[in-house]
Amino acid sequence: MRNDLDQIEAAFVGTPLAGLPIGHGPAGTVLVADVDPHRLHDAWRAADALVPVLGRRPVLVTDDFDGTLRIRPEPDPGPSESELRAFAEAAEASDPWLIYRHYSEDEEVDEGEVGYYARGVTGVDLTALVSDVALPTERPALERALYDRLLADADLHARVSGRVRFVTQTDYWYTPDSVLLMLLPTSDVRSSGYWVDFWGAPTPEYQRRLAEVLAQWRHRWDARLVASWGTMLQFQVGRRPAPGDEAWTAAGQLKALAPNLDLHRWEVAVALSAGDAWFVHNRP
Repeated sequence: MRNDLDQIEAAFVGTPLAGLPIGHGPAGTVLVADVDPHRLHDAWRAADALVPVLGRRPVLVTDDFDGTLRIRPEPDPGPSESELRAFAEAAEASDPWLIYRHYSEDEEVDEGEVGYYARGVTGVDLTALVSDVALPTERPALERALYDRLLADADLHARVSGRVRFVTQTDYWYTPDSVLLMLLPTSDVRSSGYWVDFWGAPTPEYQRRLAEVLAQWRHRWDARLVASWGTMLQFQVGRRPAPGDEAWTAAGQLKALAPNLDLHRWEVAVALSAGDAWFVHNRP
């Protein structure tokens, strides 16, 4: 085990992680302490680039809310290979979007509510775009009509994009006071869900579904989990969803996983095509 830590320390030379305290974490993980909160993305990128070398996928965590998350004097055994394989197989066989589903998908919008949905948080009034939509109607149908018609108006779309794109930039990400880098004992994206501590995955069943979300998002959008702060997840995205069906689908999935993200789905769809940093917020 000491050799493993020595190998990691050697790999960190010349990176923002060089010289930081390192030791055993929970369930077979390795923890790197004292990560500079002002260089979080740099630290994570350095560790992510070393996955082929170390075989360990990185995720930033915090002990601000959990005093038990600390470097341990002795290794803490993680799951066996068979247990982790069973977890990953169950995750792959699941459909996460059967249980991750935003409550708004079942809402209906009547005539007095259209203005609320058509303004959103942007303050740009798009009510006129859906003046011909028969009411009442299902909220997803109204929002999709808003989104499609907004895409057809370049000037309006640019105004809205300028006001919502902040939610897909790293400036919007949460920054804890104390940050650790957790190195998971696997390089497999789906298996890494075993160690992700997220309020939105409170049971083993939800945890397996979350693991499948991680795998699907990585495959489709090259979305890589950067940080898990308990009620928040933060992703770096390598392939932005294209405006239209791709962005609409991704926005629905993000809203399903992040019910506390205070934008309407059509606004999220606009934002996702203009940024590379996804923020998931699910709190009590």
